[in-house]
Amino acid sequence: MIVSWRNRRAHNNKMKNNNRLCEDLDAEINVPTHFRCPISLDLMKDPVTLCTGITYDRENIERWIEAGNETCPFTKQVLETFDLIPNHILRRMIQDWCVQNRSLGVERIPTPRIPVSQCEVSEVCSRIVGATRRGDGKKCGELVRKIKTWGKESERNKRCIMENGTGCILSASFESFARDSFEKHINLLVEILLVLSWMSPLGKDGRSKLGTESSLRCIIWLLRNGDLSGRQSAVLVLKEILHSDDRRIITNTLRAIEGVVEALFFLIKEPISPTATKASLMAIYCMISSTTKNDMITSRFLEMGLVGVIVEAIVEADKSVCEKALGVLDEICNTEKGKEEACNNALIMAVLVKKVLRVSEWATELSVSILWKLCDEESVRIEAIQVGTFKKLLVILQVGCGEGTKEKVKELLKLLNVYNNRVDCCVDSSMGFKYLKKPF
Repeated sequence: MIVSWRNRRAHNNKMKNNNRLCEDLDAEINVPTHFRCPISLDLMKDPVTLCTGITYDRENIERWIEAGNETCPFTKQVLETFDLIPNHILRRMIQDWCVQNRSLGVERIPTPRIPVSQCEVSEVCSRIVGATRRGDGKKCGELVRKIKTWGKESERNKRCIMENGTGCILSASFESFARDSFEKHINLLVEILLVLSWMSPLGKDGRSKLGTESSLRCIIWLLRNGDLSGRQSAVLVLKEILHSDDRRIITNTLRAIEGVVEALFFLIKEPISPTATKASLMAIYCMISSTTKNDMITSRFLEMGLVGVIVEAIVEADKSVCEKALGVLDEICNTEKGKEEACNNALIMAVLVKKVLRVSEWATELSVSILWKLCDEESVRIEAIQVGTFKKLLVILQVGCGEGTKEKVKELLKLLNVYNNRVDCCVDSSMGFKYLKKPF
């Protein structure tokens, strides 16, 4: 059976599988139905056959099985085995068809690589352990690059690598070479961090190896002196280390390492990628939330101007970055010095009110929490009225929120009601419930 397949417009971009048409927008191509995956109806790039005899694209059927399904999507039969047999004949037929229709803009699908097996991963991990014991950095680097290549080939390979305890082995290797002389093995250590950056969670043993002073010194050095990919990998791994039950101990270790505050601060002030920015914010949050209110680390962040940098970042931030930035700001406002710095910022009140009901429920709760902490001073309350806080708080009560947030909103309304009729509001009163249920 032959079905019609029309080219998608260029703004949809080429699909990463190269199975979409992108050049001739008006051409119609007849695609055999058996070349399509029964799940996605897209041209298959790596056809595999189940025990039921039905062929699917590998990526789609693996996602189906990993979701907990135990039946064949097409026949609904219970699967006796989850083995996926490559259908080489069908794949070659698809490739020949692509070549025949090349004049119509169809690109030939590449021959898929054979997925890595658990045995292969275990063997490489064993060799890494041996090379680490011998102090053979060159051999260890070759093996790490092999793992990195496997991971780049497919998400399935990444899962196979992570499920075989590779993260713990690489963490131990990183700690060993960092303790020896990280300047001597810096290229190897960067390679290890690049792999570890997509292994989450690392596990308790892996985090303990990376949480030693020698490992942390190397990570912080790369945060300050590495290239863009090295800095991003370092902050992603640091975030993973701090996101554990031992973060108080790790923060105490970081306190003795010079440059950690500066490195994280500049990743937010001069962002290199959204991923690095989010990881930096999470690392900062873990550090300041696990210390005392007058801790040296928190004070150092405030001295460098973290409040101002975060407020500026919130203005144009996407949802994820905004929520994390507000979380850090809320934690900073638990300290007297932090509240003082926040109150002295000319933008903070207007930015907080703007984000209420515009980003997410979590962002709204954090914004209310920060407002509640800052409205101790009369000057702050007056400014809050001027930027339209009172109306936004009323809207929150109408929309609904958590009990804790509701109590804070009520307290704020009581505090601000005294000034509501005495202070001119610089926000147009016609806005009313303008932002009710409106997405950001």
